[in-house]
Amino acid sequence: MISRIGLVLLLFAASTRFSAAADPRYPDWPCAQAKVPEISLAAVWAGPSLDDAEQNWKNDPKVSALVEKTAARKLAIEDAQKAITEFLATPGTDKVAAGKLIFAGLFERLNAERASVMSGLERVTRKQREAAEKVRADTIALQALQDATPRDQAKVDELGNTLVWETRIFEDRRRVVKFVCEVPTAIDQRLFALGRTIQQEIE
Repeated sequence: MISRIGLVLLLFAASTRFSAAADPRYPDWPCAQAKVPEISLAAVWAGPSLDDAEQNWKNDPKVSALVEKTAARKLAIEDAQKAITEFLATPGTDKVAAGKLIFAGLFERLNAERASVMSGLERVTRKQREAAEKVRADTIALQALQDATPRDQAKVDELGNTLVWETRIFEDRRRVVKFVCEVPTAIDQRLFALGRTIQQEIE
């Protein structure tokens, strides 16, 4: 049992070494990358003014369907670019007007997805803090049970197993957070790449 307690404490010590917030304005932000709450239009679009496209893109069913298709990260970026190029090459299409509608839709759709991912990351950070406190409290309780005379071995074993499980969950979450931290950047890159494709087609 002593070795088990030692293992739990070592695991917990390792699991609680998650980095402090890089920016004090966002104390729940867990990623090494700086938190940028929204994508700036100027950072991803150098084409003509979108004018009313930001309000009207949803009114065109074909544009809406294309936006949903190409915004999805499960679709390879090359395939998304090809779909946009083919759409804009359709005979009779006003490339500039259609291009602005498509980009306006992508900008709104991907910004919303990005915001959702970032909000989820911050929720997990808060859960991790709660989990860390629970592990700390259970570790203290386990030490007290271990030192008690007479010792209730059944309770010691039960709480020891619980601690190992809690720490495992904490570590699993930490690994997931590290992976998901890359998603906002991937969304930024996707929007920039698709914007460039549209601009090249309408120039």
